[in-house]
Parts: sequence; structure tokens; C-alpha cells
Amino acid sequence: MSENTAAKFSRPGALSTLVLLLAINLFNYIDRSVLTAVEPELSKTFALTGSRSGMLASVFLLAYMFGAPVLGRMAERHSRWKIIALSVGVWSLASCASGFAWSFEMLLVCRIMVGIGEAGYGPAAPALISDYFSVEKRGRVMALFYLAIPVGSALGYVFGGQINKWWGWRWAFWVFVPLELALALFCYLRHDTRATVAAASQPRRSFIADARTLLRIPSYLLNTAAMTAMTFAIGGIAFWIPKYMTGRLAIQQGLDIFTLNGLQTNNDAFKALLADVNTTFGIIVVVAGIFSTFIGGWVCDKLRSRMRGAYLFVSGLAILVAFPCTLAMLWLPFPYAWTAVFGSVFFLFFNTGPANTALANVTSSSMRSTAFALNIFIIHALGDAISPLLVGWVMDKTDWNTAFKLVSLMMVLASALWLIGSRYLARDEDAAAENVN
Repeated sequence: MSENTAAKFSRPGALSTLVLLLAINLFNYIDRSVLTAVEPELSKTFALTGSRSGMLASVFLLAYMFGAPVLGRMAERHSRWKIIALSVGVWSLASCASGFAWSFEMLLVCRIMVGIGEAGYGPAAPALISDYFSVEKRGRVMALFYLAIPVGSALGYVFGGQINKWWGWRWAFWVFVPLELALALFCYLRHDTRATVAAASQPRRSFIADARTLLRIPSYLLNTAAMTAMTFAIGGIAFWIPKYMTGRLAIQQGLDIFTLNGLQTNNDAFKALLADVNTTFGIIVVVAGIFSTFIGGWVCDKLRSRMRGAYLFVSGLAILVAFPCTLAMLWLPFPYAWTAVFGSVFFLFFNTGPANTALANVTSSSMRSTAFALNIFIIHALGDAISPLLVGWVMDKTDWNTAFKLVSLMMVLASALWLIGSRYLARDEDAAAENVN
């Protein structure tokens, strides 16, 4: 069946698939941001420097990016539902084990296992959704699916901060595990007809051969490069936001509990301020993220009939606006700094649905899991796998503002790459539509 034919309908079970995968993606990002929310407590418990603390984010992403190509290939040949079920089970149990960690080294191992679990989910889920929904609906559907990023991240900040305040940081890793395991079971019980019919009929090619084919698609290459630059900037800043904002607020309020060089004391005032920062930041992320992610997908779907490169063109314009908002966050006093944070988050999330929809639209179904897997590998290998560590290192050597300014320049690079990529998108979508599923 051609992509043109498939574009005329959405398959039975599409809505239930979207709801289930959206719920899993929600917990995916909750697990990610809980670590960030309790990072100051982890640094205190295990006496971590900025660079060692940044390693907790980096090892997770290294495991995620190296695991994605392997598990993405498995999702091309086997049931995507079974791969997803196994992946959710692994990361849930590893997250649970993080709460029992007695050393920094054990935390590192747990974060690696969480990364491996998420590596199976990352490529399979959007590829599965793309198979269920038509090209005309894909932008809005992908935007709904990726709403889990701001909502899940926000809930992770909020719940992580509040749970740490009342019960301690260990409970933040435990509370969602039963729900995650239940979702894994639901996935295991579902049947993937594509895995038994379509995949069996496809000739087996190596990952390297498929990667070369994908990287020869101009819009795929430029889109992936832009997402890499954006991921570098977001990953480096987001990991340190709770600590940075707590420190600035403490200084502005004259509280002798926390300074920007990482010194802190174990008292209730510190925990309360950290919880307030996480809650405020979480509310901003969920409100700005929901509106921008949904609007971004809706706007691009509407513009696509008149501007075939809209998915990448709009992404490039939005992230360019996010750059000055991020700089304003560094020098505006509170509460005005939170306004700049809102603007930065809004325009950063604007591209989430469009950029991922463009990835799906320029690849055929038989190669789509591999396309997302390769994208995941590149954007994390050159993006947020290294940026939290880099920000921590620069912060140790200079100060927070210098570190954030350097990493935020990548937003400008992302904008340029998306604007150039928009010129090739229509041609590459047409070429993909001619391929056979």
C-alpha cells in the first residue's frame, strides 16, 4: 500500500493507541524530570560537584542514544507493542531502584538502565502512531502525543519537589512505578499486525545502509541537525534550572541557605524554597508547553496546504524568538524572570509536533522506526548527552550566566538549519509517498 493511499484513512484502534502511548509518554517525562527536581538533594546526599551531578543526566542519555538504534531495529522486525511493553517495564523497575541507591555509582547504573528502557519506547511509539494516522492528521496527532513532554516534565518537577519536601527524595522515584507497570501490561496484550505481515515481507537491510539512505534525505538531515542544536540548548539549561532559580531567589530574598556556587545547608527553608521553584517552573512548563505544542501542530497542519515546508519553517521562526527570552531570564529580577521563562518554554515547545511530523512524513513505514532511532541517537549524542555536563563544568570554572549564554546560542543555529530545511521538505515528502509500505 502506498503512502498516498494510506493518507486517506486512519486505521481501526488509532484512538486507543494514541491514548495508551500518550499515557506512557507522560510517565516517561515524569521519570526524567523527577531527577532534575531532586538534584540539589542528591548533590547534598552524595557530595556531588556540578560536573559529577551532570553525569546523572549524561549517562542516561548515552544509554538512551546507543540503545535506540538497536531496539529501533528490533521494532522493525518484531511486534512494536511487545518492544514497548518490555521497555516500559525495564525503565520503571530501574527508576524504582534509583530510590534505593546508597551511592553515586548505584545511581549511575540505575540511570543507565532507565535510558535503555526508554530507548525501546522512543523509536517504536511515534512510528506506531504514524502508521495508524493519515498524513493530513499527523501534525495534530503528533502534537497531542508530544504534549507529554511539557505535561510530564512539569508534573515531574511539581511532584518531585513536593514529595521531596514531605517524604524525601527517594519516594519521588517510587510513587509512579505501579501505574507504569500496569501500562506495560496493557501494551503486552495488544497485537501488532504490521510486525507479522509487513515486516516479514521487507528485505533485510543493515542499519548502516538504512542510515545512509536516511541521511541522503536533505530535510531529514537538516531537521535532525536542528533538533540536535535545540536539544543541546534545552538539555543544558533544563537540568540546572531548579538549582539556578533556587539560588537566585535565595540571594534576592537574603536567605543564607543556598548560593550559586552550589553550597547549601540541610534545613526546612531550603527544601521549601526548592519545592516552590519546582512547582512554579512546573506550572509554567505545563501551561506554556500545552498551548505551544498544540498550537504548533495545528498551525502547521493548516499552513501545509499553502506552504509545504511549514513544519520546518515555523519551527525555525519559533526557536529564534525563544533565544532572547532565554537571555532575558538571566538578568530580569523575580518575579519578572518567570515571564521570560514562560516565553522561552512556549517558543521552544512550538516545534515539537511539527519537527517530529516532518521526520515521519519524509520516511516510509518500513523504515520509520529506524528513522526515529537514528534521529534519537544523533540529537542526544551531540545534544543533551553532553550539554548538562558542559554547563556544570563551565559553571564550576566561571558562573551560571556564562554557561547559560554559551549553550543558548545553539538556538540560533537550530533556527537557521530549520529555515534551510523547509526548502526541501515538500520534495522529500513526495518522494516518500511514492515508496511502498
